[in-house]
Amino acid sequence: MDDDRETVRRILTELGDTWAVVGLSSNRGRAAYGVAEVLQRFGKRIVPVHPKAETVLGEQGYASLADIPFDVDVVDVFVRSELAGRVADEAAAVGARAVWFQLGVIDEAARDRTRAAGLDMVMDRCPAIEIPRLDPARG
Repeated sequence: MDDDRETVRRILTELGDTWAVVGLSSNRGRAAYGVAEVLQRFGKRIVPVHPKAETVLGEQGYASLADIPFDVDVVDVFVRSELAGRVADEAAAVGARAVWFQLGVIDEAARDRTRAAGLDMVMDRCPAIEIPRLDPARG
């Protein structure tokens, strides 16, 4: 778990500030929306990735990671576990630096592939919970 703690810290503080949030839509009742708000509050640029390609929280949305015309640092995954591995593979293919599987999103094989590809990987955790722990004054 200490290794995961260090990976969490590195992703949140060192790997860059552009976060593609896969599964983010304009539905304010969904967890992805609230997490994206927290990420923005802590200075992260969010990029909505959803089949509808909606603008969310002032940011242009894209239908897929491959459609984003600029680099993303972290891919935050809000899809069911059985779909998450494909998203992790896409994150590696587009040159992301890290993949973050949200609470309840678990795919051990995807974590192994992602780390083998050289990306940092966190699974079954939430940045909206973790980031205030690193910067309690802003939480």
